[in-house]
Amino acid sequence: MLSKAELKELTKDEVIVKLRDDEEALMNLRFQHALLQLENPGQLRYLKREVAQLKTIIHEYELGLRK
Repeated sequence: MLSKAELKELTKDEVIVKLRDDEEALMNLRFQHALLQLENPGQLRYLKREVAQLKTIIHEYELGLRK
């Protein structure tokens, strides 16, 4: 779980790997939530936000706003 400053310093390849990992973790948390085994529901909210931030960073790379 990285801060915004740490996310900004990642390269495009690192962002893609982090996004893949976060999406997998989010899927696992959703399964746990459905089975009523999730201890901290705040994790879902945090991961959804981080996935959105990572997707925004990837889009910025594609637009050429980041190098």
